Amino acid sequence: MKVFEISVLVFLIKDIDSKDSFSKIAEFIDSGMAKRSELLELHNKNTYKNYCFCSFYPLEKDKIHKRGNNYTIRIRTVDYELANFFNKELVNHFNDNIKALTSTIRILPQNHIEKIYSITPLVLKTNEGYWKGNISLDDFERRLQENLIKKYNSLMNTKINEDFQLYTSIEFNNKKPVAISYKGKKILGDKLTIHISDDKISQQLAYMSLGIGMLEMNARGAGYMNVKYL
Repeated sequence: MKVFEISVLVFLIKDIDSKDSFSKIAEFIDSGMAKRSELLELHNKNTYKNYCFCSFYPLEKDKIHKRGNNYTIRIRTVDYELANFFNKELVNHFNDNIKALTSTIRILPQNHIEKIYSITPLVLKTNEGYWKGNISLDDFERRLQENLIKKYNSLMNTKINEDFQLYTSIEFNNKKPVAISYKGKKILGDKLTIHISDDKISQQLAYMSLGIGMLEMNARGAGYMNVKYL
């Protein structure tokens, strides 16, 4: 498994409020993928998308990304074909809001991971909406690990032994829920720091999470993680 990180330098055609940045970037990526039939099929299919992305960089103090300015979008994936598409074809794409200019690609190192921490909120959906007050913390932690295991099994076409402890500790870095916008609605999530266990499978799952995101809505900007190595 390799995690590819594609840094796409983009030019903004219109101002974009930071609260709308995830949806605007997702629209840009979606419309680029729609030009290829197999990627359009992936977009429309109810399956793991195997990529994630972060918002515009640099940040703006007034939270408005400016028309006429250049910003960087970082997209990660564990899929070589997707990585090649993002690096070589998405870079020639534009829509009403964003025009891609250049891109670079690198492979994230597979060093021993001490911890991973969220740059964008992790989203866990329940029938009642935001998880707090609806399910227990134990259930949240169980679903966090189960989600990664399902992604790994799907990606590697295997079924791993689920009897292991993914992390030694988990910290919530937000005092109140963090919202992202999706289809005109606010979706609530959390920012976490997760200290990863030393065993091989926990390390593999943590590395994979850097490329496909944690929990849900990763192709909409949620669950993008960074890493601290030992």
